[in-house]
Amino acid sequence: MILDNAGIQKILPHRFPFLMVDTVLEIERLKRIVCLKNVSINEGFFQGHFPGKPIMPGVLIIEGMAQTGGLLLLSEIPERDKKLFYLAAVDEARFRRPVVPGDQLRIEVNVLKWKVKFCKLQAVATVNGDVAAEAILRCMLVDREAEPSDAPSGDTVGVRDE
Repeated sequence: MILDNAGIQKILPHRFPFLMVDTVLEIERLKRIVCLKNVSINEGFFQGHFPGKPIMPGVLIIEGMAQTGGLLLLSEIPERDKKLFYLAAVDEARFRRPVVPGDQLRIEVNVLKWKVKFCKLQAVATVNGDVAAEAILRCMLVDREAEPSDAPSGDTVGVRDE
């Protein structure tokens, strides 16, 4: 294991219940990364997706892929606490098998292209060697806006003096 949950949270801005990556197993700078997501029946989304037949929503598998890519890319960005990677497009997404409680989702992401503010990633999520989902992800690097509490004291944001 290269990074545990605490190490992941030093890089990604996501937190419970929306952090979809538990462990980083492998990382090859600027090229590829492999992460794990332990899928537990305690995940909140299983309450409604679906009662009596819990299945991890495909959109959350895609989110896990995007977060995995974000770990690889943000680890290379200076002052990453001032930046975010936005998911800009999902292409060629395919879902091959359901992901259920007790599964361990292995997410591998490879960089296809990376420019200063844009990247294209190939992502595959497997369970026990069987492909569960795959997609091409396009992401863009943006500046994180300052929180209102970050504004200098005494300033009134959005108010003009007349």
